[in-house]
Amino acid sequence: MRSYLYVPGDNPGKLAKALSTGADALIVDLEDAVPPAGKDAARVAVAGFLAERTGVGEPRLWVRVNPGAAGHTDAAAVVGPHLAGVCVAKAASADELAALDRLLTALEAERGLAPGGVRVVPLLESAAAVLDAPALARAPRVARLQLGEADLAADLGVTPGPDGRELLWVRSQAVLASAAAGIAPPVAPVSTDFRDLDALRESTLALKRLGFRGRACIHPAQLPVVHEVFTPTEAELDAARDVVARHDQALRDGTGVCLDARGRLVDEAVVRSARRLLDPES
Repeated sequence: MRSYLYVPGDNPGKLAKALSTGADALIVDLEDAVPPAGKDAARVAVAGFLAERTGVGEPRLWVRVNPGAAGHTDAAAVVGPHLAGVCVAKAASADELAALDRLLTALEAERGLAPGGVRVVPLLESAAAVLDAPALARAPRVARLQLGEADLAADLGVTPGPDGRELLWVRSQAVLASAAAGIAPPVAPVSTDFRDLDALRESTLALKRLGFRGRACIHPAQLPVVHEVFTPTEAELDAARDVVARHDQALRDGTGVCLDARGRLVDEAVVRSARRLLDPES
């Protein structure tokens, strides 16, 4: 998944249009994008939208649920066969995610769905959540982490500059916690300036170097840039295939190291990165 496009859950027109934007995944938002008075109606609308899906040729569908008990109400409304998972706004603790796991397990059994099929992405939006990231990453059903940097910056009292260096430490914490838990790398945070695509490209490249894979977007105009950054070039794929082939041959020859096409030493760590590029789900 290279791109996750946020779409308001209370806007049927935007939901319908989002299906054809080219996003790899949609995050249908029942939290910040929906005012308190509209939550109930939005749940009904999103449940109907998901029920109409076929899953064929469509982006993967996630729903951002509200924190706490309201999130359980959201989940009960939207869990179904075409839901990839839920993004938990303002995730607070592993205990909270364990309670959500119990609810999802019951809903899957009740609705004839495969056990464990509904995945969870906690959004780290507070200092406490960042410090608890290792436990959140190891909680049941967690597929990957995501940072909610607007709320996080407010909680920290930080004013991010153009390159976001003020949040470098918390970004690295999300990457580190994900790797330690053995889950997929985190989703890069949104950029709220959807008009400056050059700045978006620069920041997305920096986040990719930092260890993020894929990025959340707030506007379809951001998708081509994000896809460009997170789609390996044919040259990169060829180089990865060559590294794997050389290493496999070295193992057949009875050694664990070899040289790549440019004469650089290749060991298991280099090969692991090459295999991940060729098969991101491995």
